[in-house]
Amino acid sequence: MRGIVDDTDTMVTQAKIFISAGDFEIDISGATVEVDARLIQMRHDDTWSIVLQRLRDARDAAIDAAIDAAREVGLPERGFAFRSLVDNCSLVKKPDQVLAAIHYLRDVERINDSPPRVVNQLFTDAGIEPPGNLSLYLNRLKERGLLMVPIEYGDKNRFSLLTDAGRAHLDKQSTS
Repeated sequence: MRGIVDDTDTMVTQAKIFISAGDFEIDISGATVEVDARLIQMRHDDTWSIVLQRLRDARDAAIDAAIDAAREVGLPERGFAFRSLVDNCSLVKKPDQVLAAIHYLRDVERINDSPPRVVNQLFTDAGIEPPGNLSLYLNRLKERGLLMVPIEYGDKNRFSLLTDAGRAHLDKQSTS
């Protein structure tokens, strides 16, 4: 926002940042240079990390509450739905099950960010042994061209997507 004029008639750029995370608030305003300096100081004294962790915790709590609410009203349990996918497609090999889990999370639940705990919980909910070293499976599926990570996410496996070859592989497994 452009605004306040000082005595020398030059424009001073103003900035404002307000973040509320539970009982913790950050409210910084002033000249852009001052706000930038305060943010740099917050990063050095771990205030920023604390705020980010609280936001992550709040997000996780909201996801857990949504899952609990869905179970309470009788919506189909995700574990049952994923187990049906694995069983109906006769996916017995762990890499194929991991590929199916990514497919299920992306295309059925429309989840774009699936850290290992989310994938492992899906397996647990389905009564299937979790993959263990998930990164190993995801990296091998990427090497085989069955998964990819969009360039904007770098090389973070938690954003993996099925490629056309990955979809074809799952289709082939379900018809064999």
